[in-house]
Amino acid sequence: MDCKDTLSRRRLLGRWLLGASLAPLVLMRPQAGRTAELPLLSPVDPAAKKVQYVDDATKAKGAPAGNTCATCALYQGTYASVQGPCQIFPGKQVKAAGWCASWAPQM
Repeated sequence: MDCKDTLSRRRLLGRWLLGASLAPLVLMRPQAGRTAELPLLSPVDPAAKKVQYVDDATKAKGAPAGNTCATCALYQGTYASVQGPCQIFPGKQVKAAGWCASWAPQM
């Protein structure tokens, strides 16, 4: 075995390991970028009507005071965000100040 062959194999293995460890970082997209692309849910959407979704919880009939999408366990927006994704409406964002009949307390 030649010394040059051993060195090039080691170099190749080292580069392969470096590339394999950095690949997930390169392929990963930030969460904020993905949520920014989602459209905002309209209260007239058929899925929104099923659960009585409204953009403003203060205007909702039957919504207890303080219950908003931002305080719901199903809301996936960041803290103090204006809007964010919801598990009830995949692929859409809801207003943090909104409310629907599927509201669940955070644990």
